[in-house]
Amino acid sequence: MMVLDALGHALSLAAAMSWEILWTLILGFAISAAVQVVVSKAEMGRLLPDDSPRSLSIACGLGAASSSCSYAAVAMARSVFRKGADFTSAMAFQFASTNLVIELGIILAVLIGWQFTAAEFVGGPLMIVLLALLFRALLRPRLLAAAREQADRGLVGVMEGHAAMDMSVTEGPIWSRITNPKGFTAISHSFVMDWASVWKDLAGGLLIAGALGAWVPASFWQAFFLADRPLLAKLWGPLVGPLVAMLSFVCSIGNVPLAAVLWNGGISFGGVIAFIFADLIVLPILDIYRKYYGPRMSAFLLGTFYLTMAAAGLLVDLVFQALGLVPAARNAKVVEASITLNYTTVLNLLLLVLAGVLVVRFLRTGGPEMLRMMNAPFTPG
Repeated sequence: MMVLDALGHALSLAAAMSWEILWTLILGFAISAAVQVVVSKAEMGRLLPDDSPRSLSIACGLGAASSSCSYAAVAMARSVFRKGADFTSAMAFQFASTNLVIELGIILAVLIGWQFTAAEFVGGPLMIVLLALLFRALLRPRLLAAAREQADRGLVGVMEGHAAMDMSVTEGPIWSRITNPKGFTAISHSFVMDWASVWKDLAGGLLIAGALGAWVPASFWQAFFLADRPLLAKLWGPLVGPLVAMLSFVCSIGNVPLAAVLWNGGISFGGVIAFIFADLIVLPILDIYRKYYGPRMSAFLLGTFYLTMAAAGLLVDLVFQALGLVPAARNAKVVEASITLNYTTVLNLLLLVLAGVLVVRFLRTGGPEMLRMMNAPFTPG
């Protein structure tokens, strides 16, 4: 009975967080799908020829306008690298695709607080700048050449078809591209396929967050994150945050429910940011890097990504602390499941109607067949 009670408590927390963030996910993915309709992937290789500030800025913009799925971002980065894009800019695109997307900002604001959204959008570009500097200092031509040779072998990772999919509409004013039948169909396809690409990570993150919130006592988290030693905690949080993320096996926005539990448990502000940044070094993605670029480049990416994530988390913490923007209270929404007539319920119902409209459009316009092809290998022409 005690086991069943514990399991029920964990599932109750997971369900509560799911209900709290449902409308944010639907809204974020709908906006992301609309943006993808007006931003073409076809010219990305040409637009990212080097690691100049201009190319890195374009990479940030293209990444922010793409799918938030970490696996699709990694596959897309290799695709544009094979098409001639600079490797550093391809990695910058990958970072932006998982850390600067709209849906991540919305869910952070609702579940943990707007300060974390602001920190994410400040820390993301900072992390890309740090990465570019590290690559310039440490990336050797021989390693890069070996990585390109491995990339051109075209070994299959995950979400290859989704990464290659480009349903953008380029004719006419932006508003008409979104509202005409072709644009509406493209939005519905991007919306459903983005959900299909992240639902496992999101469900896994919610279940793990529910289990940790229900089963792990606050005293453990406070001791682990050195909560009673504030100065050391500021340094320790950004260092250990990415390591916790690596072992969680959860990436993309699935990290946010876990981040809420860690924040309530006592991890530093910068530790939360570094934890969220670390979706690109979880163990399954490190294995994909090995397939895409070879074991040496995979190790190089792990080392440089970890350093930039930890450093960006620490710097953001220091800046936000100096500005008085670090929340004093730790009251992220990890609560018992309950449905009451409040703004969350109203927004969930309204956005579920929108999701239903998009799903029906998807089903009526050949979407299921495209969905079956989403994991298929893709070879650039």
